[in-house]
Amino acid sequence: MQQTNLLLRRIGARSLASAASLTLGDRILIRALFQPNGIHSPSLMDSASKTELRARTRALIRALQPEQRHKFSEQLRQVMIEKEIWNRAQKVLLFSPLPDEPDITSLLENSWRAGKTVMLPRTDLTSNGYTASIVRSLRELRPGRFGVLEPAECCPVVPLNQLDLVLVPGVAFDPGGNRLGRGKGFYDRLLAEVCGHKCGVAFEVQLVPSVPVEPHDVRVDSILTPTRWHLCPRPV
Repeated sequence: MQQTNLLLRRIGARSLASAASLTLGDRILIRALFQPNGIHSPSLMDSASKTELRARTRALIRALQPEQRHKFSEQLRQVMIEKEIWNRAQKVLLFSPLPDEPDITSLLENSWRAGKTVMLPRTDLTSNGYTASIVRSLRELRPGRFGVLEPAECCPVVPLNQLDLVLVPGVAFDPGGNRLGRGKGFYDRLLAEVCGHKCGVAFEVQLVPSVPVEPHDVRVDSILTPTRWHLCPRPV
């Protein structure tokens, strides 16, 4: 446990540029923390704070090489378009990826070709949350509040309870569908109003045994990765 704590402090102190300098031993220990059958009990993850879990997961994401992220993003998109739930959905809410998130941009083009109504989140300062705004081309996107591309103000808004499918980014997910976001609660407020299917989108390294849960956190129904589509069990 002492070795683990020292490692966590080291990870938290590293910058984006220096994350790749983790030693082989550090990387092995980090991976063990995230494996259900690893050398550490999943209870460690249960007791970990969200801040610690974000630091650990982000270290793993930063360790991915750009070509790996590109390859994994392509694989993830292919898994998605082969799923019945994707082909059946008519109103879909996607997201504009940040640099450390899977790049699902090509799903926009796929959706438009398939005749789907495509929406992206737009920051609503009044509610301190997101709305779902229709986009019909990349020309309708503008830099938003957090530097993420968002639909222009002229793009029409669709009620969240009318969405068929929502692809949800996150920092980490667990098998039960619990999601760790970036800490501002924007997606939790959006997802609380969604009646359609909520699908988390992640690299494999973002899957953890357990995510700390608070009352306001909203689960996803499934998780999409480069190798699988995991259907989360319904809560009892």
